[in-house]
Amino acid sequence: MSTALIAPNVAGYPFDQAPDLTNAVEREHLSASAIKVFVNIAAKWGLSEAQARGLLGGLASSTYHAWKTEPRGKKLDQDTLMRISLVIGIYKALNIYFSKPWADRWVVLGNRGPMFAGQAPVDYMLRHGQPGMLQVRSMLDTWRGGR
Repeated sequence: MSTALIAPNVAGYPFDQAPDLTNAVEREHLSASAIKVFVNIAAKWGLSEAQARGLLGGLASSTYHAWKTEPRGKKLDQDTLMRISLVIGIYKALNIYFSKPWADRWVVLGNRGPMFAGQAPVDYMLRHGQPGMLQVRSMLDTWRGGR
């Protein structure tokens, strides 16, 4: 008898289908969790508030503090959810590729790789915005053997 493996749903989404970020209802459903995860990753990486807000696209300090204080009931836009998704992917790749202390420090350490030219990856991502975040994520996914 053969058994089919069925991927479980996480937060109401199957693994084989990405959420539709153009759908306001789906964005609202994802937003509180996305905010919480982002804040936790930013803390683990030791990011300053300015760096964290910069990764979110230059979010105002008052908005960032409001999100941190009460993430429920917020509805993030597509760009912000995509940025958080990239940060989560970077975090995941780092934790697969490096040991725990290095995984959390890598983003803020100077890097001699050609992409970074001696600067920290977070500075590269801040300078290049979402495309830079995507480049870092792609590079790390390649390192860890992902697609």
